[in-house]
Amino acid sequence: MIARLNSLSPYVLAILRIITGLLFVHFGLQKLFGFPVPFPVPLDAMTTTAGVLELLGGALVTIGLFTRPAAFILSGMMAVGYWIGHAPMGFYPAVNMGTGAILFCFIYLYLVFSGPGAWSLDGKLNLPWR
Repeated sequence: MIARLNSLSPYVLAILRIITGLLFVHFGLQKLFGFPVPFPVPLDAMTTTAGVLELLGGALVTIGLFTRPAAFILSGMMAVGYWIGHAPMGFYPAVNMGTGAILFCFIYLYLVFSGPGAWSLDGKLNLPWR
């Protein structure tokens, strides 16, 4: 049983990478283009930068290209986003609505160390950081 689970690990990691990247693309589209619903606050330089990183970084992670460097940048972005946007509203994530930021931060940090898993362009192109 454990051997079978271990053999599926690269594919489940790829699914985690793809879904996480697609969610980030979704948030970038919302911030930059108001799709599928308008972003609830006016954009400033920091929010616009976050939207660009979410859209481009999320797309790179989704297709598994430059996965480790993109995930490193996105993990840092989410850590900063948590401390700037959520932590000032209260200590507990249930109070400050920062659970998603924490999860994204650590999923991206995990991808920095694990690599992209299966079904990635990093693997197809045999890039040195895959």
